[in-house]
Amino acid sequence: MSTRSPRKLITFDWAMKRLLRSKANFEILEGFLSELLGEDILILEILESESNKESKRDKSNRVDLKVKNSKGELVIIEVQFDRELDYLQRILYGTSRVITEHQKTGQAYATLVKVISVNILYFDLGHGTDYIYHGTTTFTGIHDKDKLQLNIQQQKLYSKIQIHNIYPEYYLIRINNFNRLATTSLDEWIYFFKNEEIKDEFKAKGIQKAKESFSLLSLPEEEQLAYARYQDNLRYEASLVESNYGLGHIEGKEEGKLEVAERLVARGMSAAEAAAVAGIDVQLLRH
Repeated sequence: MSTRSPRKLITFDWAMKRLLRSKANFEILEGFLSELLGEDILILEILESESNKESKRDKSNRVDLKVKNSKGELVIIEVQFDRELDYLQRILYGTSRVITEHQKTGQAYATLVKVISVNILYFDLGHGTDYIYHGTTTFTGIHDKDKLQLNIQQQKLYSKIQIHNIYPEYYLIRINNFNRLATTSLDEWIYFFKNEEIKDEFKAKGIQKAKESFSLLSLPEEEQLAYARYQDNLRYEASLVESNYGLGHIEGKEEGKLEVAERLVARGMSAAEAAAVAGIDVQLLRH
C-alpha cells in the first residue's frame, strides 16, 4: 500500500502575516491559544502590530500578532528566527509597551490590561532541556518563604485571584528542543510548527481547521509566489546570520588572544614570547 506524502502546508509565521487576521480563521488561533493556556480562548479582535504592516518587514525574520481575548486580556504572539542575545529584555520591553499603549490618560492603575507574551522561537535561547517555558511574577517572603497573596478587597478590585494574574506572563516555545512524538494536544501544535505537517489523527483544538486553511495549493497563485519569495528571503537572511555569527566568533577569538598577549607584554614579557604564549602572529603586537 502506498503512503501518501503529507500535504504541503504554509508555515505558521506566514499564516500570521496573511491569514490569521481574518475572522474566518480566528478558530485556528483560538485553538492554539486554548491548548497552550489551558483554557477556552475566544478572540474578540486582532489588533495592529508593527510587524503586521505591509512594509520592509515582510522580509524580516520576525512576525507578530496582538490579540484581544474575551476577558479583555492582550496576547502577543511572536515568531522569531534570528539569534538575539538580548531577546529576553526585548520581550519585557514589548509587554511594557503594550501595557502603556492601552492605558488611557487618567485611568486608575487597577485597569491596566493583562498581557500574555507567547514566543515561538526557531533559535536556541538560554540553556535548558525543555521545549516550553512559562514565566510569571510572584513575591516570596525573605524570612518565611511564603507567597504574597491578594486580599479579598484586592481580588474584587482586580477581578483576579492571584498576584501573578495581574502581571505579564511569558511563554517561550523553543522549537529546536522539540524532538519527540506528539503525545498531547499541545504537542500536536508544536509538531506542526517544527515540521509544517498536520497528521489526520491530530485532535488538538483548531488544528484540523489549520490543515484545511494552510494548504499551499489552496492559495491563489499570486499568494503562492509571495510565499515562495518569503521563504527564499528567510533562507537568505538565515545564511547571512550564520556567516556573520561565524565571522564574529573568529574575530572575537582573535581579539581575545591579542588582549592576552598585550597584557603579558605590559607585565614585562617580550613581544615574541607573549605572541607565542597567546598563539598569535608577533606582528600583531608591533603595529
